[in-house]
Amino acid sequence: MVNDNILGIIAGILTSLAMLPQLLKVLKEKNVDDLSPLMLITLILGLSLWVWYGVFKRELPIIYSNAFAVLVNLSLLSCYFLYRKSG
Repeated sequence: MVNDNILGIIAGILTSLAMLPQLLKVLKEKNVDDLSPLMLITLILGLSLWVWYGVFKRELPIIYSNAFAVLVNLSLLSCYFLYRKSG
């Protein structure tokens, strides 16, 4: 039987790392044509609410995994504005 804390930690790690390959690709290619800023903003807001929820519940895996994901997605959003083509 799987411990629910271990399951939560593994889920948090995997979902936190999900956007990291996209960030690395954007940083390497400096191409953000396929990124949706609205999707990133929505995702950042949702992840931020998960962090807040984790604080209320005092669940460090929820706080840490979602805070990391917020940082990755904020980085992607920053890259969008830095590398987008004008006009």
